[in-house]
Amino acid sequence: MMERILIVDDDITFALMLRTWLSKHGFEVVTASSVSAARVALGAGDYALVLSDMRLPDQDGIALLQWMAGQGIAAPVIVMTSYAEIQNAVLCMKLGARDYVSKPVNPDELMKKIREALDAVRRESGEPDDKSLSRSSAKAPRNGSDVRSEQVASKLNYIEGRSDPARQLYEYIRLVAPTNMSVLINGASGTGKEHVAQLIHQGSKRAGKPFVAVDCGAIPRELAASEFFGHVKGSFTGALSDKIGAFKAADGGTLFLDEVGNLSYETQVQLLRALQERRIRPVGSNREIPVDIRLVAATNEDLEAAIARGTFRADLYHRINSFALHMPELRQMREDIPLYADFFLDQANHELDKHIVGFDPEALAVLSSYDWPGNLRQLKNTVMSATLLAAGEYVSLQDLPEEITGRGATVAPAPLALRDPATEEEQIRRALAVTGGNKSQAAKLLGIDRKTLYNKMHLYGIE
Repeated sequence: MMERILIVDDDITFALMLRTWLSKHGFEVVTASSVSAARVALGAGDYALVLSDMRLPDQDGIALLQWMAGQGIAAPVIVMTSYAEIQNAVLCMKLGARDYVSKPVNPDELMKKIREALDAVRRESGEPDDKSLSRSSAKAPRNGSDVRSEQVASKLNYIEGRSDPARQLYEYIRLVAPTNMSVLINGASGTGKEHVAQLIHQGSKRAGKPFVAVDCGAIPRELAASEFFGHVKGSFTGALSDKIGAFKAADGGTLFLDEVGNLSYETQVQLLRALQERRIRPVGSNREIPVDIRLVAATNEDLEAAIARGTFRADLYHRINSFALHMPELRQMREDIPLYADFFLDQANHELDKHIVGFDPEALAVLSSYDWPGNLRQLKNTVMSATLLAAGEYVSLQDLPEEITGRGATVAPAPLALRDPATEEEQIRRALAVTGGNKSQAAKLLGIDRKTLYNKMHLYGIE
């Protein structure tokens, strides 16, 4: 029989994710968003454990503990709070709380505390605990999600920030990844939306299956159906052979739709039908093919505003938005900038075969205070450019783009670079760093057209 856990938290999104995560670990979970709702739930049935937030709309977790004690309800309580104060912890313990954890919650730490609390109750009642039931678990490696996290870090080559917004983001990623929920990732350009989509895939049961990414902004309207659903040979001019579309390529795995707000209205209708029926029909075929995909979509647009304008379907929005993740901008994680800069420096050293030790104090201060409109992508490009230019052991202020240091003009115009081929590659790299990788803006800064910039990037091997 599954043990029942009551979650008491007014953060509906967090409670939903926690419920899904605990359900995957074999628990039956009920949620309540207030102390009064928790009282009703506790009065209607037995629970093995209660997870309660400290701050609730009507009363607090302490009031719930006092009420439970007065009613003789002996279920162990673990209190969760963003306000991790010692006096509150002590008071909760005095009132009978089994344990106390601070938010953002570390899933592994929380599971450990849940297991310890339930084992303690079993021992007190004379029942065998988890360790008695399976001694081998003490010798087993960490659980599958831990192992997957290590594999993801190695495979995707990333680092988690330590700021509150970063910790919150990765906590939600860990909670949603094992589920099969559709996820919508909202965030500005350069915040790492595809990286998060890959983490969700690698943390899921589909990790061994394909991860297929589609840039919705790069698909011509007339070819969208073919790109998504494939086509048969001869179905239209240029269809010289059969083609497998993104849905079939991602079968069993994850389909990532980047910039989903750029899809035409007609394509949105086709996409919605495929997601609802889980079947696709290649262009020119009279046969439907079943597909099993998990959808992760990303956008830097306000899709609700697009719905109001009539450019995005509300039914598709709700289909792809079972759970939403918001990507924090780099300026909201300012304390993480030195951490990310060092990480990108290691990557740049490896790629450029250089051995820069770090950043001098002036350079690091400038990096930490800049607002980074291009977010992590712009920081990465800036560090790459500075590593290329650095002549000493440390990146100095002089190695950083003028746009960031505020020393004056940003990038020299193209005619100057063209007159001196020795500095042309440097100018292009600086322009891309300044604009966060935006090629249209970089071309404008350089005084050249976009096609010329692409040709020169190809010439110098700039990705």
